[in-house]
Amino acid sequence: MNSVQIRSAERALSVGTWLIVAGAMLFSILTVTPLMERHTPDGFKWTAPILPLVVDAAVVIVVRLDAVLARLGGHGGRWPVVLRWMTGCMTLALNVADSALKKELVGVAVHAVAPLLLIVTAETGLAYRQAITAALTAQEARQKAEQAEREQAAAQRRETAERRDREEREQAAQLVREQRDHEALLAREQTAREEAARREERERAEARERAERETRERREREREQQQAERERLEREATARRAAERRERDERERRVQAERQERAERDRAALLAAGPATEKQSEEKARATARAAFEAGLAVRAAAELTGWSVGWISTRYQELRDDSTTRALEGASQ
Repeated sequence: MNSVQIRSAERALSVGTWLIVAGAMLFSILTVTPLMERHTPDGFKWTAPILPLVVDAAVVIVVRLDAVLARLGGHGGRWPVVLRWMTGCMTLALNVADSALKKELVGVAVHAVAPLLLIVTAETGLAYRQAITAALTAQEARQKAEQAEREQAAAQRRETAERRDREEREQAAQLVREQRDHEALLAREQTAREEAARREERERAEARERAERETRERREREREQQQAERERLEREATARRAAERRERDERERRVQAERQERAERDRAALLAAGPATEKQSEEKARATARAAFEAGLAVRAAAELTGWSVGWISTRYQELRDDSTTRALEGASQ
């Protein structure tokens, strides 16, 4: 039963109690007033209704205050009980007195109905109200306990949700930190790789510069050697020129023919070898480059024949052009 039903029952009890009290008071006044008129001196018969009204007023006070105390869950002690029973007994006595004096048992029984009903209703109403008050108090306590449990459960749910949110935020922050650390590590590794690549590139550039410098120095030495050899030959040729010009010219023609023939054979052999499957040695590559130069082949074709780079072949071609120019100038000067 919910609180609405309990309060509805309490209102029904209150309405029924006051109906019984009102009916009992009216019946008591109508019954007792004639008795008091017969036992009151002449001239004071108008006071006959006072006594039943006073007794009934006491009944009203008892019923009303008992209802208030029962609703508040309190107890008035002994005196409210004494007053309740005293007023009930007085009402019973006054109502049955006339019939009792006339010795009418039926009248006594009939006139005792309302006072007895009033007495029992007052006691029963008090017990009902105390029980209803206890039930309402227990229900309110249960509701408060349930409300407290709901609030505690809601607080626990909020705490759990806050803890879960905090854990999720911490996990997200941890992931962000890990991602940032990972990106920083990748950036450092990328920087290290780039630095290593730049260092390797510098080393390769330095190696190329050293190789080119050594090549230039070797070419200079070779050029100087060739120049010295030419000068020596020129001196020897000048010393023998007068006596051996004809023989020398013949020999030179023979040698030149043989050299040219051999060079032609060598050049043809070198050019007939086709594209190199592996890089030739430097000496052979120089010979191949010279043969290609003399045959008028392009630089890229010579690079394919030797397996060397286009830049290297270009350098050799330039050297050969320089040598040709030098020989041409020397021949013109003679």
